[in-house]
Amino acid sequence: MSTEHDWISTPITAEILRGALDLELTEHGVLPHRLPARARAQCADGQLAMMESQPSGVRLAFRTGATAVELDVLATKRVIVGVPPRPDGVYDLLVDGRPAGSASVAGGNTLTVDFATGAAELRPGPSGTVRFAGLSEGVKDVEIWLPYNEITELVALRTDAPVEPAPDRGRKVWLHHGSSISHGTDAASPSTIWPARAASLGGVELVNLGLGGNALLDPFTARAMRDTPADLISVKIGINLVNTDLMRLRAFGPAVHGFLDTVREGHPTTPLLVVSPIHCPVHEDTPGPTMPDFEAIRNGTLRFVAAGDPAEAARGKLTLGVIRDELARIVRQRATDDPNLHLLDGRALYGEADFAELPLPDGLHPDAVTHRRIGERFAGLAFAADGPFADRGV
Repeated sequence: MSTEHDWISTPITAEILRGALDLELTEHGVLPHRLPARARAQCADGQLAMMESQPSGVRLAFRTGATAVELDVLATKRVIVGVPPRPDGVYDLLVDGRPAGSASVAGGNTLTVDFATGAAELRPGPSGTVRFAGLSEGVKDVEIWLPYNEITELVALRTDAPVEPAPDRGRKVWLHHGSSISHGTDAASPSTIWPARAASLGGVELVNLGLGGNALLDPFTARAMRDTPADLISVKIGINLVNTDLMRLRAFGPAVHGFLDTVREGHPTTPLLVVSPIHCPVHEDTPGPTMPDFEAIRNGTLRFVAAGDPAEAARGKLTLGVIRDELARIVRQRATDDPNLHLLDGRALYGEADFAELPLPDGLHPDAVTHRRIGERFAGLAFAADGPFADRGV
C-alpha cells in the first residue's frame, strides 16, 4: 500500500456497488454475486458458480473529492491447459461518466482447467492493489468497473478524501440476461462489453446477467429476474442451448414460455425484449454439442467446433436457425396479449456481412471491435424513438 496520502478506508457495501444482486462475506472481504443465494443453492454446476461470481457489469460507484483511489482485491483467474494465459483482467475508471483510465492487478488465485480431461486445479495466490492517481480536483462521481472475466473479492477501498454513495440520477434500470457474449468474452475491458456500451449510449443503469455458458432458461435465473427491480428487460436466448445440446425442440418452446411467464410475474408490463442469436456459422445449421478444437489447442490456440450432425435437426436437435424461427413464433403468439413484448433478430446486431468483415476469432465469440459494434447497434435499435426501450414518458 502506498503511504504518500492520508488514506481514508471505506467499507465496501451494497450502497457503493451497482450491478450485483448479492454480496457474500469472505475471509478476505466481500464477493459480489450476480445471482442471489437462493438461485445459487439450486444448481451445483461449477461453471455456473464461476461465471455468476465473475463480476461482469459490476462496479463501485461513489461520489468523492479524492484525487487518488486504491482498491485491494483478490482475483481468481482461469488458465486453460495448452493455451497461453490471457492478460490480467482490466479495471476501468470512469469519472463523471467518462473514461479516465484502466489498470490491472497481477497475482491472485489461479484456476487451471484441462479441457481434455475436465480436471481443474485451484492454486491460491496473493491479493493485489488497483491504483488510480491524478484524478481531477473537486467533487465528482467515480465508477470502478470490475473485470468481467475474473472472480474478484473486494478486500479494501482507500481514498484520500471521504466517500459517499453516488446519487441516484433517476436513470432507468436495464436488466439483461444472455450468454458468454453478453458476459463479455473477448471484449477489451469491462466498460466496453457490448451491454455496457449499449447502456452508456442508452443512458441507463445496467444489471448484467450475462452468464458464460449458462443462458439455459434455468428457472432460478428467471426467478432472479422476476425479483430484481427493473424498468427494461432483455433476454438473449440460443447459443448456449446449442453449445450444451441441453434440450430438443419439444422442450425448448415450453421452456421459453415458462421463463417468460416467470419474468412477467414480477414485471407484468415492463418492456421485455427477446433477442435471438447473432450469426455464428459453426451452429447455424449444425446442432451441438460444441467441443474444443483439440488440434488447435495443441497449437496453442483456443477454437471451438460443432460436434453434431446437421441431419439431427430433423429429429428435434436445436440449431441457431431452428431457435430463431421458434422464438419468432413464440413472441408473435404471446404479443397478441402482451403489447410490451418484442423480438430482436440477433443477426441485426451481427450478421453474415459482419462475419465476413470481423470473423469470430475462436468460432463463437466476438472480438473487442465487434463488442463495440454490437453494443452500438443494440442501442440504436432498442433505444430509438420507435424502439422497444424508447422513453415514452410513462
